[in-house]
Amino acid sequence: MENTKQSYYESLYEIAIAVNSVRDPESVLYSIVENVANAMKAKGCSLMLLTSDKKLLRHVTDYGLSERYVKKGPVSADKSISEALEGKPVAVLNAIEDERIQYQEQAKKEGIASILSIAMMLRGESIGVIRVYTAEPRNFSTDDIYFVGAVANLGAIALENAKRYDRLQEEYEAFRRRTF
Repeated sequence: MENTKQSYYESLYEIAIAVNSVRDPESVLYSIVENVANAMKAKGCSLMLLTSDKKLLRHVTDYGLSERYVKKGPVSADKSISEALEGKPVAVLNAIEDERIQYQEQAKKEGIASILSIAMMLRGESIGVIRVYTAEPRNFSTDDIYFVGAVANLGAIALENAKRYDRLQEEYEAFRRRTF
């Protein structure tokens, strides 16, 4: 148990460094999913964002998952562990049989046993989810849920910072064109 907490603290530290120093959002988000999967000794991890119409979850980055699994089809916000988007952590012990899993057959082929899904919240609004996938059935602990929740919040902040940075760059360029 202590090793797990130590691993979580170290991963949070690494993720916070990436959020604070890297301007490229893709690199930050990949660092997030890689660190989460490794810290939790999980098969993989993915980060999905809601589309503007809030009907689908779009894969942004993943670690440890096959391309076939990631591109299995559109992930419906209503059909795929929808409670997570309401801000509730959702732990699925048996991904192959749980009806909340939209692509059960693909999960079986991928070797996914359990899934933890945590919302990425920004100012009280869900913008996406982080999902952790295990190869063995796993009852996710409170520490697991808090760890992924903290990471999800850092990810949401990183995305917001990237948007603001891009906007600032555009405004600066427009100012330079007007001034010079």
